[in-house]
Amino acid sequence: MNARAKKTENLAERIYLALKQDIFDFRLMPGDRFSENEVAERVGASRTPVREALFRLQREGYVDVLYRSGWQVKPFDFKYFEELYDVRTILECAAVRKLCEQQDELSNLDDLVATWCLPVAQRLSDGVTVSGLDERFHTRLVEAAGNHEMARIHHDLTERLRIIRRLDFTKPPRIEATYNEHQAVLEAILHRRVEQAQILLRAHIEESRNEVRKITVHMLHEARMSSQQAANH
Repeated sequence: MNARAKKTENLAERIYLALKQDIFDFRLMPGDRFSENEVAERVGASRTPVREALFRLQREGYVDVLYRSGWQVKPFDFKYFEELYDVRTILECAAVRKLCEQQDELSNLDDLVATWCLPVAQRLSDGVTVSGLDERFHTRLVEAAGNHEMARIHHDLTERLRIIRRLDFTKPPRIEATYNEHQAVLEAILHRRVEQAQILLRAHIEESRNEVRKITVHMLHEARMSSQQAANH
């Protein structure tokens, strides 16, 4: 690969990551339409790397190409998210079983214990921060089970669900519940109580799924306003 092609590839990667973050942070909303020229002007690049980035996002299910009328951030498809939650539940419950059946000490969960098994006064309250920690909790559970292919599939699933899970942490009661539920799951795993851990984990994921079902256009616009306010500070 020559230097010019390599430079275009690196630029396309940066544009891809920036656009995906815009989607996750609701700067680009589900259903928003835009053109390649608009993106190219905003990022100060030619249309070639912009197009490469957009086609990659299309392959991953984040945007749709609207022939002759530009691009669109994929509207929410709740049936699709329901299916992702089904797969997520199966993977994480399988990971919990593998963890509980391990003969070794579960010291690879120490970082999760340190994060989630805290007195109420020491818990964090910022929704964006807790959302990131929540994602890491579930990712680490699967990674700790030791099946690399399972972890790879789960990582892909996590990225696809990130946009809606961010909306699950806009209210203080959900943040408090997340701490309590994570702590209960961890304690059950550390005591090798497979069925209890799986029941608790399923209930925790189902609660998150129920919150997703309540997502409204108003909530999306509130999320966008919060994102804009954070960017201005």
